Amino acid sequence: EVHLVESGGGLVQPGGSLRLSCQASGFVFGNHAMGWVRRAPGQEVEWVSHINSAGKRMYYQDSVKGRFTISRDNAKNMLYLQLNNLETEDTAMYYCAKCERPYYFDRTWFPGDYKTWGQGTQVTVSS
Repeated sequence: EVHLVESGGGLVQPGGSLRLSCQASGFVFGNHAMGWVRRAPGQEVEWVSHINSAGKRMYYQDSVKGRFTISRDNAKNMLYLQLNNLETEDTAMYYCAKCERPYYFDRTWFPGDYKTWGQGTQVTVSS
């Protein structure tokens, strides 16, 4: 059974940093692209970033480019999202997501390709 467990969220002031982690199990992690999505209160889910299985190709939503960094450690089955220079608009529940198809990656995020999510970790940016 696939499990994705996020951690690392919290309350931080504007300009602060957090590192989100996602521990994956139940599948061959190194064969699957992964991503991060978020949902702010009262808003639709939005894609944040995704990374191919080898960790060599990464794409970001424009609003987080230069501030967020996605990475992965296939030996540890871990996905990460480093959040720097946080803004109040980044407040949301953050979820890691697994690409359903192994060995597949597209630079464009298609939500239908990433249907398996974790339970989420809350990021709150407030002064």
